[in-house]
Parts: sequence; structure tokens; C-alpha cells
Amino acid sequence: MNKSIRRVGMAMLVMVFLLLANATYVQVIKADEYRNDSRNQRTLLDEYSRPRGMILDSSGNVKIASAKATEDRYKYLRTYADGPTYAPVTGFYSMNYGSTGLERSQNTILNGTDDRLFVRRLSDLVTGRNPAGGNVQTTIDAKVQSALYHTLADRGYTGAAVAIKPSTGEVLGMVSTPSFDPSPFASHLTKDQTQAWQKDSTDKTQPMLNRALRDPLPPGSTFKLIDAAAALGSGKFNPDSKLTAESKITLPGTSTTLENYGGSHCGSGGDQVTMTEALARSCNTAFASLAGAVGKDALSAQAKKFGVGEKQDVSGISATQSTLGDIPSNAALYQTGIGQRDVQFTPLQSAEITAAIANKGVRMQPQLVKKILGSDLTSISDYDPQELGEATSPDVAAQIIGMMKQSEKMSHLSDGVTDKFDVASKTGTAEHGINSKATVPYGWYTAMAPANNPQIAVSVMVSNGSPYGQSTVGAKLGGPVGHAAIKAYLGGG
Repeated sequence: MNKSIRRVGMAMLVMVFLLLANATYVQVIKADEYRNDSRNQRTLLDEYSRPRGMILDSSGNVKIASAKATEDRYKYLRTYADGPTYAPVTGFYSMNYGSTGLERSQNTILNGTDDRLFVRRLSDLVTGRNPAGGNVQTTIDAKVQSALYHTLADRGYTGAAVAIKPSTGEVLGMVSTPSFDPSPFASHLTKDQTQAWQKDSTDKTQPMLNRALRDPLPPGSTFKLIDAAAALGSGKFNPDSKLTAESKITLPGTSTTLENYGGSHCGSGGDQVTMTEALARSCNTAFASLAGAVGKDALSAQAKKFGVGEKQDVSGISATQSTLGDIPSNAALYQTGIGQRDVQFTPLQSAEITAAIANKGVRMQPQLVKKILGSDLTSISDYDPQELGEATSPDVAAQIIGMMKQSEKMSHLSDGVTDKFDVASKTGTAEHGINSKATVPYGWYTAMAPANNPQIAVSVMVSNGSPYGQSTVGAKLGGPVGHAAIKAYLGGG
């Protein structure tokens, strides 16, 4: 063999090696990326050739999202029974815009490619049955979800609410208003998807923002539950400990004053008031001073035990971190102690705090998925409750609940829910804006019921739409929403 033939042979061997290497790279290393690329029409046609799995409520009887057969090239269309009500839970599913919510986090189950469905896929192949996606049974209670959504939406509020089962962390309801309809995003017509995207993504009211998980705002006086937990947990305070009742105080090291709502004196008279009455009346001067007495480190440590500052997600749906912000001085500590300055909570965070207190101080991982079901609705896997640690002791939690019962009575909500279901709550009215005194405040309400054995914890935030102007308080805005959820869950209609 002469030299030229050897060179040609070597060149051919190199090219064969490169071809094999390229084939391996494309078919093995890059396979998942190409398979999941939204431009891959083969993948789309394959996925739409079988019905996408259902998203169900906790009972398994309400089809939140399902699929129906069509006559076009994409054989099945994604449908939503009550789109705006459940949009923060389901998200949307779109050829052009991808997916969000459970449609995204549970996608491999719903499209049938998850390894947990392997036996079913193999059975379909052998028996010749048409393949189908698996189903997701959520923790959502349809009555609670409807009560939360419609009570917010019917009043024209911009806000959100989260309800949790304290003992397990199951999310019973998660709503955001204004909301959007995921149905147009699932259309097989590009123009319908584009119109929906242009309409909802540019709307100044931000209907596509999941405020329950991704809109942290100052929580106002609901933060006083953390103050109380830190103070009671230190052993230096009890519910009868005396705090200042002054109508206003001067922040340490400044000439700036901090006052109670409306500049009122705390309590019926005297220079001091018990912690229980101060919480019930939501006295800023008392709890700002209490935060100062507890100290920055203890207050920050207590907030951390409740999950403040942690990265959070709910069954794969990410949530914005809540935060205390910086506390560079004692003056800042006083402001932080009443849920102002740089404190930012999501409704999820607020609900978690209340749920932990309701659960004898133990935090549970919030979860939206109850069961994974096969295409024939047989159970494949259950999700077990997961403890995240002790936020406070059972004794401290019980003391706080007792104080919250008095707070609920001071809310003066006259719908009969408090008496019927023994509600314990805390309200919050959070100032914001450059000129906070001329800006309508945010309204918060967080509660549990029944107080002696809590089955539901709910937190409500209303950021816009208040008809009360500067007279806005959390009880007026969030109270009826929280009560509606409690009634729906505990059997009051």
C-alpha cells in the first residue's frame, strides 16, 4: 500500500469517527434538549397525539384541567373548566409560550413521559391501547378555592389569598386577582395564543402575576405574630406582660415619631397595656417597643424559624423569598417590628406562619400535589407531609392563639363566623408609597379555625381596590375573604 492510499484510508477513518461522534452527541448528549425544544414539531405532534392528563381537585371529582379530542392535526386540546379561578394553580399550557404552574412542574406526568408511568406505557404498547398522560390530584379544596376567588374578584380587589391545612401543609386554596383565562393559550391557533399573550402580558393590572407566591409586600401588623413569638419564646414575657400604651413614641436616635393607627391611645386608659390587648388592638407603639426589647438578633432568628428568607417552592412552583430587609439601627428595628420599612411577605409566607402557630409551632412544607394517578386513575404515588422544623414551642403557639382570639373579637366582623367557628386571627394595615399618609394602605388578614383544633389557616392580602380610602384596615378588606374560606371548608356554605 503506497503512501497516498494510506492517507486516504486514514482520512476516511477520521471522518467515520467524526460521524459516529456527532451521532452520539446528537442522539445521546443533546437528545433531551432537542426533544424539549418548542420548535421540534415531531415532539409536539407526538405529545398532542394523546390526551394530556387531568388536573383534579382534592376529592378527585372536579376536573380543573382536562383534554378533549379535536379534528385537526393536533389530536387533543387542553381545556380548563374555570380558568381564572384556578389559573394560579394550573398555570397555562401553550405551544408558543411554554407552560407555567402545575402544567410545567408536573409536565412529565401529564404528558405521560415520567418514569413512574413506565409500566403503563409498556402495557399500552403490548395491548395496543392508545397511550395517555398521567393525572395529578391536587390538594385544592374546590369550595375553598371558589370562596376565596369570588370573594376577592366580586369586590374588585387586587390581591391574593392562600389557605393551608396546618397539620399537613396541604394548600387548600391559592388565588390571585385579577386573574386570567388559560384557555386561549392552549388554542391550536397561533393567532389566539398571540392575542391572549398580548392582552394579558401587557395589562397594567398584571393578571398573569401569581400574587399569592410572587408579590411580596409589607405585611403591616400581621408581623406582630413574629414579635410575640420571639418575646414569649425568650421567657422574659408572657401574654400579661405590660407594654407601653402611648399614642406615639420617638424612634431611638431620631426625632421621627411612630404612632398608633389614627394616633389613638392603646387601650382604655393608663400608661401601659398587656401584650394580649396590644395585639388585639394592634398597637404600633407597644410592638415597636417590644421589638426593641427583644433585639435584632432574636427577632431575626425567630423570623428565620418561620421560613422568612428561605427559597421556597410549592410542588415545583417557585415563590419569591420573603425578607426582613436590612436592620441597620434601633430605629429600623422598631419599624421592622410593625411589619414596615423593608419587610416583604408573600401571602404564602403569611399563611405558613399562621399555619405553623396553628400546628403547635411546627412548620410543614406547603404542597399542591396530593397524588399522582395513572391514566386509569389508579394511584401511583402519594405525597407525605414533610416537617420543616419547629418555629416555636407548643406552649408559645398556644399563648399566641389565645391572643389571636382576642384580636379576632376586636375585628368587629359581624357575619357570625367568629362565634360559629371559634376563629383566631390577626389583621394588618400596611402603609407604603412616598407619601404614605395620602396613599391607601394594603390590607392583610390572617386567621385559623377552629382555634382549639385548627383545621384551616388562611391569609389574605388586598393591595388595591379598597372602597374605604384612608380608612382602610385589614379586617374590612381581608376579613370577609378569610371568613368565606373558613365557612366553605368547615361546612358553613
